[in-house]
Amino acid sequence: MISDGVEDEDKWLAAGIAGLQQNAFYMHRALDSNNLKDALKYSAQMLSELRTSRLSPHKYYELYMRAFDELRKLEIFFKEETRRGCAIIDLYELVQHAGNILPRLYLLCTVGSVYIKSKEAPAKDVLKDLVEMCRGIQHPVRGLFLRSYLSQVSRDKLPDIGSEYEGDADTVVDAVEFVLQNFTEMNKLWVRMQHQGPAREKEKREKERSELRDLVGKNLHVLSQIEGVDLDMYRNTVLPRVLEQVVNCKDDLAQYYLMDCIIQVFPDEYHLQTLEELLSACPQLQPSVDIKTVLSRLMERLSNYAASSAEVLPEFLQVEAFSKLNNAIGKVIEAQVDMPAFGAVTLYSSLLTFTLHVHPDRLDYVDRILGACVKKLSGKGKLEDSKATKQIVALLSAPLEKYNNIETALKLSNYPRVMEHLDDGTNKVMASVIIQSIMKNKTCIFTADKVEALFELIKGLIKDLDENLHDELDEEDFKEEQNSVARLIQMLYNDNPEEMLKIICTVRKHILIGGPRRLPFTVPPLIFSSLKLVRRLQGQDKDTAAEEASATPKKIFLLLNQTIEALATVPVPELALRLYLQCAEAANDCDLEPVAYEFFTQAYILYEEEIADSKAQVTAIHLIIGTLQRMHVFGVENRDTLTHKATGYSAKLLKKPDQCRAVYACSHLFWVDDQDSIKDGERVLLCLKRALRIANAAQQMANATRGSSGSVMLFVEILNKYIYFFEKGNSQITVAAIQGLIELITTEMQSDNVTSDPAADAFLASTLRYIEFQKQKGGAVSEKYEPIKV
Repeated sequence: MISDGVEDEDKWLAAGIAGLQQNAFYMHRALDSNNLKDALKYSAQMLSELRTSRLSPHKYYELYMRAFDELRKLEIFFKEETRRGCAIIDLYELVQHAGNILPRLYLLCTVGSVYIKSKEAPAKDVLKDLVEMCRGIQHPVRGLFLRSYLSQVSRDKLPDIGSEYEGDADTVVDAVEFVLQNFTEMNKLWVRMQHQGPAREKEKREKERSELRDLVGKNLHVLSQIEGVDLDMYRNTVLPRVLEQVVNCKDDLAQYYLMDCIIQVFPDEYHLQTLEELLSACPQLQPSVDIKTVLSRLMERLSNYAASSAEVLPEFLQVEAFSKLNNAIGKVIEAQVDMPAFGAVTLYSSLLTFTLHVHPDRLDYVDRILGACVKKLSGKGKLEDSKATKQIVALLSAPLEKYNNIETALKLSNYPRVMEHLDDGTNKVMASVIIQSIMKNKTCIFTADKVEALFELIKGLIKDLDENLHDELDEEDFKEEQNSVARLIQMLYNDNPEEMLKIICTVRKHILIGGPRRLPFTVPPLIFSSLKLVRRLQGQDKDTAAEEASATPKKIFLLLNQTIEALATVPVPELALRLYLQCAEAANDCDLEPVAYEFFTQAYILYEEEIADSKAQVTAIHLIIGTLQRMHVFGVENRDTLTHKATGYSAKLLKKPDQCRAVYACSHLFWVDDQDSIKDGERVLLCLKRALRIANAAQQMANATRGSSGSVMLFVEILNKYIYFFEKGNSQITVAAIQGLIELITTEMQSDNVTSDPAADAFLASTLRYIEFQKQKGGAVSEKYEPIKV
């Protein structure tokens, strides 16, 4: 009785090894003295240790390997005996007198190996005799190891074509028959192990059986190595016999392992030509067999075979491989009603990979596979199984990787239907994969219909599929996702303005439902994409024929205004203000004064009502001044209104230095180089004088609060503005004014109350060097600067 105690088993193994070594010692002594009788006696006693039933297969293997090493030495002795004149046939008969059957058969196989090598009898006859005699051992473990020994000693002595043991015309048949018969008997013994012992030890027996599987599988490997096994013999003899054994054994472990062995050891070409026979066995396997892995490996091998050379592709077409695989998968899924979604999707993913290698031009096949997948998943909703969702991502990624073109995927009607079964997190991952594919391959999506289809695919990134999901998402990951969508929007382009406008409207429809968190990322690229279209259409509104066209700057600006208004829900007033100013500048270039004025009005409203932070106000007022300075479309009245507002905002900034800088920046609004109509020297001077007063007030405030009057940096900055307008020919800026300002700065710097500021000192020194440089230029410039004393 087999004990569960590991210690007992170790003791039995140790006892077995000791007995084996003791008899091996006496056997060696007999071999050394050429005593055949004692050699056979002690070798039989040594091999009797293998009759034990107390050891697990793992421990039995240790004992077997020690016996195997001794048998190799015995085989050498038998060879020498034949050389010394002992007839091999007599030796063959002699070993059969051993008392116990197991030692007798081990000795018989050992002598049989020498018998075949001697070529005194045909190899097929000896092998047939040995394989039949081994039927005498029906104990699963002992029988498996005995037949494994027979396989080991005979593998290089098979009567194969080209072998030194080759026989008559049917020589290959004999070799194949021997290996098949040994394989069949070994498989029966292996399966029988499962049904021996109490039910409670079933799991333990399965583990033990798994450890012994290679003993059975080696027979198939030997079959694959027989030179004479061509395609016809494989199709007509080998495969039917092996599959018959696989199906009839009705054991899930054996069926899975042996099907996998068939796929791995025989050539790809044979699999392709016998695809129907191989696939017909799949639905006959036990329901618990992991058939998805078996079929997936088969398709993987065939895919690699197809990818290895274009010359083999006609073979796939000839045998209608896709149709057969597709039907087989359908039957397997139909037969295994309880197959989980993961299994079905894995099968379809493997079939898709196969199809993309063999039939890359058949998009209908690809769509059919996706459709079958949708059918299997129908009614299941969003999948929660992480393995299944991972396989769906692989399934959907395969066409992108193969075609390097999202447009191909957009032609597949079932592609978005498969994506619907992904959970929200995985849906976003897949959407990112799609965008990355577009970026990597620089794919340009150029029709509104395709953009609509694309945005349906990536909807996981452009709107919240689950209201609670964004709380769990890392802020950096969210930004990266939205930035990828922004980059995608920039990739959408069409030379036809009408179609481009349709694309913009399609994108706008999708991004406006994205929620307030996404709008700051997705609205700006849409605005700039629209402004690109506006630049292409500049001046079109002047053309009477263009009035009938749908894509006109006026209509686009109307769309832009409505789009920027959507940012109010976020709110991000600074961003909205920037976008309004960009649109105003574009309207200016199109000579659309009312439109430009409206955009400025909206920017001013935002500034007054929404921007409260002092730093944001400073940035905003400088943006307003800079944009307004570049505008040429406004008439006197509109420009005065906007300029007056800008100067008013500047004077109301919180901090005096900010006020000062904004006010002197406003001076540029009254003097524009390329517009003679906007050169008002008096108002420039007023701005600069006002800036000086504010700078002076800032110093007095600093003196009152800190005990020192602060830096003279503001005065130096204003001095530079005086010099700028002086150089531009503003008659209101006189030498006396510049001279007075220089003296004021010099006096302030010499005062004890002024805080030392190296930056201001360097700036002033640089300014004075510039004046000196201008003096030395000669000509009119030199004359102009000459009166200034530095």
